[in-house]
Amino acid sequence: MSKLAAIDIGTNSFHLIVVDIKENGSFDIVDREKEVIRLSEGSTGDIKFIQPEAVERAIITLKRFKGIADSHSAKIRAVATSAVRESQNKIEFLKQVYYQTGIEIEVISGTEEARLIYLGMLQAVPVYDKKVLCVDIGGGSTEFTIGEKGKIQYSISLKLGAVRLSQKFFPDYVLTKESIQACRNWIEGEIFPVIRELKTHKIQQFVGSSGTIMSVGLMISAARSESVKESVILNNYEFTVDEFLNVENEVLKNKTSKQRLKIKGLDSKRADIIPAGLLILSELFKHFQIPVMTISGYALREGIVIDTIQKSEENFVHQGLSNIRAESVKNLAESCNFDREHCTHVSRLALQLFDQLLDLHKLGNKEREYLDAASRLHDIGYHIAHSQHHRHSMYIISNSELLGFNENEINIIANVARYHRKSHPKKSHKDFINLPAKSRETVEKLAAILRVADSFDRTHYKLVNKINAEINGKSVELTLQTSTVIPEIELWSLERRKALFEEIFGMSLSVKNFLPSP
Repeated sequence: MSKLAAIDIGTNSFHLIVVDIKENGSFDIVDREKEVIRLSEGSTGDIKFIQPEAVERAIITLKRFKGIADSHSAKIRAVATSAVRESQNKIEFLKQVYYQTGIEIEVISGTEEARLIYLGMLQAVPVYDKKVLCVDIGGGSTEFTIGEKGKIQYSISLKLGAVRLSQKFFPDYVLTKESIQACRNWIEGEIFPVIRELKTHKIQQFVGSSGTIMSVGLMISAARSESVKESVILNNYEFTVDEFLNVENEVLKNKTSKQRLKIKGLDSKRADIIPAGLLILSELFKHFQIPVMTISGYALREGIVIDTIQKSEENFVHQGLSNIRAESVKNLAESCNFDREHCTHVSRLALQLFDQLLDLHKLGNKEREYLDAASRLHDIGYHIAHSQHHRHSMYIISNSELLGFNENEINIIANVARYHRKSHPKKSHKDFINLPAKSRETVEKLAAILRVADSFDRTHYKLVNKINAEINGKSVELTLQTSTVIPEIELWSLERRKALFEEIFGMSLSVKNFLPSP
């Protein structure tokens, strides 16, 4: 992978950057594009449906983005945020985009969005050694992240965005004293619990990114100079609270978007929604008494690039889960009081089978990570109840925010854990059939392997220490390294659970030999 195209599918705008990745993991941006889409158009407050007109605009833009990426021979990674993750017709939207453009969109949680933004900021602003509050005001949501030395100490995503609040309080983009105050009150109510939490941290620097904050920087830059510059580098640009308040006053006294078009430095495409974005930022300046804010030129899309580089196969060949992923899986498992020894042992056996049967399943390192995570989490449903615990495991995983995983990856892991016992994946199972076709195939293969591995620790006594699998014609033959006791219950369990493996891979599965443990 020498070139990568990162696409940020936001509520207000779609962004594309194409980067040339160097051998040392750094990158140069070789192309970029932006289009205002207003994906949430037609919604007031929460985003219920992506309207047909918005879908059409999105597909036209994504076709163009794909053409740009293809011209660079760049691999595409597309990530969707607030508008898509909230919409009730999300599945239909994703399918339609894929059918018409060939682009697979990852839908990420607000927490994962915050992590990726922080990852991008760290490459743009020298704040690694400081405790920093990163704020990203988007069209549909605002992400808050406190980080220090690359580690996230707190992150949250709130449904406060420039487009969302404009549609709710200024639907005709006209400001009144009453609507401004109503919007301030709403923001105050939504943000107050987060402010209280954030104030427990001794924040050393405040960094902002994305549309609203970049717009503030451009207006302040224009106000500082005699003339408006055609090109302003805003990365690491600092502005004071007084400069911000001047911009806020100037914007809010211009009651219509037409009047706001005359403000020096303001992008004409943002004149309608800028008041709502400024009101969000205003609350932050007020509550934190921020003296100076630094702008990061990097945010989500650059975070996508860095995250992709870190997850690349070259860097993560058979190294298990990357640190962020490993920590989030571990934290979820421990919060559910899981059987650590059993789940770790099952993971070890499952990965042995995965590695030895590469020619059979033809999956890669990403899928190996999913199997590892699902193996460690497959029994966490016991935290709810013993009965139907496999379904409870799926529910917990799919409703968690596993950092480092996108929504589709979380759903793959959840489904693999769900099918570690009982029924096979079926078209009548809604959570399974809603996955993309390629992901369903991955679930079937990984669940088949997990069922076999789990059967070999049915007693939780770790009687089977190692598995050796050999492909012989149309059969897979296993040699088990065991204690001196023949694992009768494990062999009985295998007979009950191997049907999915045999069905998916079209191979018979049997135990041919036993070896004593060394």
